Amino acid sequence: MANLTNPRNEIPKAYDPKGVEGPIYDMWEERGYFQPDLSSDKQAFCIMMPPPNVTGELHLGHALTAAIEDILTRWHRMQGEPTLWLPGVDHAGIATQVVVEANLAKEGLTRHDLGREAFLERVWEWVERHRDIIDQQHKRLGASCDWSRERFTMDEGPQRAVRATFSNLYHDGLIYRGERIINWCPRCMTALSDLEVDHQDVRGSFWHVRYPLADGDGHLTIATTRPETMVADVAVAVNPNDERYKHLIGREVVLPIIGRRLPVVADEAVDLATGTGALKITPGHDPVDFKIGQRHGLPTIVAINLDATMNAEAGPYNGMDRFEARKAIVRDLEEQGFIEKIEPHIHAIGHCQRCRTIVEPIVSKQWFVKMEPLAQPALAAMRDGRIKFMPNHYERIYEHWLENIRDWCISRQLWWGHRIPAWYCQDCGALIVPIKEDPTTDPERCTNCGSGHLEQDPDVLDTWFSSGLWPHSTLGWPEDTEDLRTFYPTSVMETAYDILFFWVARMIMMGLYNMKGEVPFRTVYLHGLIRDEKGEKMSKSRGNVVDPLELIDAFGTDGVRFALATGAAAHGHDERLARDRLESGRNFANKLWNAARYVITSLGDEVVEAPGADSAAELPMEDRWILSRLNRTVQEVQSLLSDFQIAEAGKKLYDFVWSEYCDWYIEMSKVRLREGDRSPLPVLAHVLDTSLRLLHPYMPFVTEMIWQNLKSRLRVQDAEALIIASWPSWNPALTDSLAERDMGVIDEAVTAIRFIRAEHKVEASQWVSAYLAPPFNPDEIADFTERLAGETDGIRRALLEDVINRPKRLHTELKRLSSAISTLARARPIEIFESGEQMPKVQGAIDDIGGFPIRVLIPIVTNTEEMKEKLLKEMGELELQVNRLKERLTNKEFRNKAPAHVVESDEERLRDAETRLQTLRQRLAELSG
Repeated sequence: MANLTNPRNEIPKAYDPKGVEGPIYDMWEERGYFQPDLSSDKQAFCIMMPPPNVTGELHLGHALTAAIEDILTRWHRMQGEPTLWLPGVDHAGIATQVVVEANLAKEGLTRHDLGREAFLERVWEWVERHRDIIDQQHKRLGASCDWSRERFTMDEGPQRAVRATFSNLYHDGLIYRGERIINWCPRCMTALSDLEVDHQDVRGSFWHVRYPLADGDGHLTIATTRPETMVADVAVAVNPNDERYKHLIGREVVLPIIGRRLPVVADEAVDLATGTGALKITPGHDPVDFKIGQRHGLPTIVAINLDATMNAEAGPYNGMDRFEARKAIVRDLEEQGFIEKIEPHIHAIGHCQRCRTIVEPIVSKQWFVKMEPLAQPALAAMRDGRIKFMPNHYERIYEHWLENIRDWCISRQLWWGHRIPAWYCQDCGALIVPIKEDPTTDPERCTNCGSGHLEQDPDVLDTWFSSGLWPHSTLGWPEDTEDLRTFYPTSVMETAYDILFFWVARMIMMGLYNMKGEVPFRTVYLHGLIRDEKGEKMSKSRGNVVDPLELIDAFGTDGVRFALATGAAAHGHDERLARDRLESGRNFANKLWNAARYVITSLGDEVVEAPGADSAAELPMEDRWILSRLNRTVQEVQSLLSDFQIAEAGKKLYDFVWSEYCDWYIEMSKVRLREGDRSPLPVLAHVLDTSLRLLHPYMPFVTEMIWQNLKSRLRVQDAEALIIASWPSWNPALTDSLAERDMGVIDEAVTAIRFIRAEHKVEASQWVSAYLAPPFNPDEIADFTERLAGETDGIRRALLEDVINRPKRLHTELKRLSSAISTLARARPIEIFESGEQMPKVQGAIDDIGGFPIRVLIPIVTNTEEMKEKLLKEMGELELQVNRLKERLTNKEFRNKAPAHVVESDEERLRDAETRLQTLRQRLAELSG
C-alpha cells in the first residue's frame, strides 16, 4: 500500500487525482472499511445497489447512482452505524442474449447451431469478463460497497429465492398459465411485459373501409390503422347508445376480401367519437378487442406468425411480411371499391424497448402473475407511511399505476435467465411445480401418474422477476440468515425514477409477499436523468452516451461526483450535462487542496487542539465567527442529509468552505500569521478537520488524502482513516450570533470598497485609500425596544446595551482588522473613524451600502465631466424606476390582487432604488462643488 503522507511535513503543490485515488481505494479495501461493523449497538443502515446490467460498461446515470448512494453510505458509516452497501449485477436476460447472439452472428452461427447448453456456456464466459469491468468502474467512482457480499442475479442464492417465490405464488393461486393477448417482439422472438414496450407517435393513416351488410341492405364503415389484421376479424362492435347503429345490432356484415360473415355486437367499450364509431373486432391482435371477444364469446383468430409474417389465416396474403401485407390489402380494397376514404393520422405505436422493433400484439399461451392481490398491500404500505417517497410527488404516480395494474406476463422465449421451474408430464400432460416445502428440488416423477418422462418448460422468467426479489434474496432469503435479520428491512432504495414501475413497485410487492408483510425498505429516493447538452436522453442508439471514466480522467473522481451530487438530477429532476459544472467540481477539489496545503504548511510540526466552547469565548471575533459559521453548517448539513436534500447539503458545504473559510477566514488569518501571531492555527486546523469530515461523503479521495497529512497535527485523533472517523456534531455553545453580526460589518466594508473599485474600473494591481466608520442606525434601538417588549428586564437591558455599544465595539474591531480589510479590499491606507464622526471630503467616490458610511479615494485622475454624465444617466434610470414602482404600489387594485410576496418585493425594490438615488445625488453634489 502506498504511503499517503509526506514525511517532510509538506503536501504537493498541486492535487493529482490520478496519483492518489488508486492507492487510497486500495487502503480502504485492504483494511476492510467497507464491511459493516456489527459490534455497534446502533440501528443498522443498509442500501442495495441497483444492479447494473451485465451487458456493458457503466454510463453517467450509473455514476450519479453511485455518487448518491456512496454519500449516504459514508455519512451513515461515519455516524458509527453498522453500514452495508451491497453491490451486485443483473443478468439482463434479453439484453445479454441479444449481445451474445450478435457475437455469434459474426462467426456465422446462431444459438440453435450450438444448442441450449453450449450457448449458455458462451453466455457465462461473456458474463464473467464483463462483471469484472463493471466492478472496476465502480471502484474508480469511489464506491465503498462491501465487495465480499457482491451478488449476481444468477448466483445460487438468488436462484433459490426465485424458485421459492415462483412455487409460493403458484401454489397460492397467484401464478397461472393461460392464453392472453401479449406484446411480442418479432426481432427478439419473445414476449414482453407492458413496461418493456415504449410507445412512440408515428405518422400513419386511418383507412375507412366499407363492410357490406350480409343481407345486401347497405354497408357499415369502420376505420382502422392496421388493415393487415382485417383478415383475423371476427365481429364488428358498436356502442349500444349510438343512435347511428342501434338498428344494426344483431345483424351481420361480410368481411371484405375474405368473405367471412361477422356479427354486429353491442359493447360500451366502443368510443363513439373515435373513427366512425364502429370497431372491427380482432381478438388475436388487439388487447381491447381481446377483452370484447371474451365478453361476447367470440372466437380468436391469429393471422400473424411470431416472425411477423402472415399465416394461412390470412388467405391470399399467406407468407407475406406484415407490412407488405398491409400494402397489398389496401391495394386490393381500393381495387374492389371497399375504401371510402383515407385520412392521415398520428398514433402511438409500441416498440420493443431493447431493439426498437414494432411490437406485435398476439394471443399466446404464457405465464402470468395476478397483480391485483399483490398491489393492494403495496398501496397500503405507502398510504400508511411505512414507505415514503422522495420527492413525494412520486407517491401519486405510484398509486395511480398500482390502482390500474394489469396481470404481469413473466415468461420469455429465451435461453438465458432463470428457467421457469415447471415441468410437463409427457405421458399424461400434467403440469408439475415443486411444492412450497421443497421448491428447489427438480421433480423426478409425475405427481399425477408417476411417470418419469418429464420435460421442463423451455421459457425463462422476465429479468425483473428476480430483480424484484433483490432486497431480501441478496441477504440470504429464503434461508433465515444473520444478514437478513440485521439489515432487513433495508433503509433506502435509491434509483432513477424511470424504473419506478419496472423495479421499485415490484420489489415492494414481492418483498411484502415473501417477507410476510414486512416492507423491503422504508424510503424510496428517486433521482432524475442525466441528459445531453441538447436535453435528449442518453442512449447508445443516439450515440450520445458519456463514459464516466473519461470524465474522471479529465476532472478527477471527486470533481465528477460533486458535480453530479449537487445537480438537479440528484433532487429528482432531469439535468443537462454541463461542462462548466464538472469544471466547478474539479476547481473545488483544487481550492480545498490549496487551502489545506496552506494550513498544513503553516502548522509545520506543531500539534494543536480544537478550541472548546469555554476557550472559544476568549478568541478574537473572526475566530469566533468562523467557529460559529462552521457549527451552523454542521447543523444545517445534518438536517439536509436527514431529509435527503443531498444536493442542497453539498451546496451548503461548497459555500462555507469556498467563501467563508477560504476566501475570508484563511485570508484574514494570513495577516495575523505574517505578524508572528500563531493563535489562528488551532482554529484553522479544527475548521479544516471538520470540513474534511463533512465533505468526505461527497469528495472521498481528496479529503482522505488531506486528512492523512493533517491528522498527525491534531491533538485528538479518533481514527486511522477519515472514512471511519466520527461525523461532526452540532454544539450550541459554539454558536455566536454576536460574532456573526459583527463579522457581517467587516464583510460589508470589504464588499463596499470592492464595489466602488469595480464601478470605477480600478485595476486589480492598484490600491485605493479608504475611510471607514461603523454603521449606526438610531432606528435599531426603537426597533429592538418594540421587539423585546415580552422579554424580562434583564434580557432586554442586555440586548439593548449590545445595540447601543455596538458602534463602539465595531470601531475597535475595524481598527484591529484594518490590515485584513486592507488585504482583502486592496485598500491602503485605511482610516477608521468613530460612528457619526465627520469623515474628510475627498474627490472620488462616496458610498453608503447597507448603511455603511465609507469614502474611497480613487488613485487615478478621473474625468469629472464623464463621471457627472454617468451619474446623471444612472439617476435618470433610477428616477423612472422609482416612479413606476410608486405608481404601482399606490394602485389599490394591485395591492388587493397581487400576492403578498410580490407587494413586499416591490416595496423592497423601491426602498433600494431610493437609497441608491440619494447616494448618487450626494456624489453628484460633491463633484459639482
